[in-house]
Amino acid sequence: MNSEPKLIELTRILDHRGNLSVVEQFKDIPFDIKRVYWIYDVPGGENRGGHAHREISEFIIAANGSFTVTLTDGKDKKKFLLNHPYQGLYVGPGWWRTLDDFSSGSVCLVIASDYFAEEEYIRDYDEFLKFNGI
Repeated sequence: MNSEPKLIELTRILDHRGNLSVVEQFKDIPFDIKRVYWIYDVPGGENRGGHAHREISEFIIAANGSFTVTLTDGKDKKKFLLNHPYQGLYVGPGWWRTLDDFSSGSVCLVIASDYFAEEEYIRDYDEFLKFNGI
């Protein structure tokens, strides 16, 4: 069974000059950080994702603005609205993800447990269902 996705509250340091949040490997997220990337300038009505990972875990943060992450393991579907830069969504391997409803100016920050490798991605939904034994 895949580990359940969950929202994780990050440390917030509030200051009248501007707030600060922190992510630390094995403290805030349960994996070693190998890759960080961000998605931005998503045109209205478009979505991102549309894949699953075989072994990689990710931590997804709305660094700016908001968007919705829809996850499924092939049986259950979960939706998460990300709209706070001090909160992230942990997504383990074996979850099909779609990101949509991006607000204007939104930035999706993704922290991954491993480097990019195309063979790590499952981009066909039927293959994904087989991968999850469905």
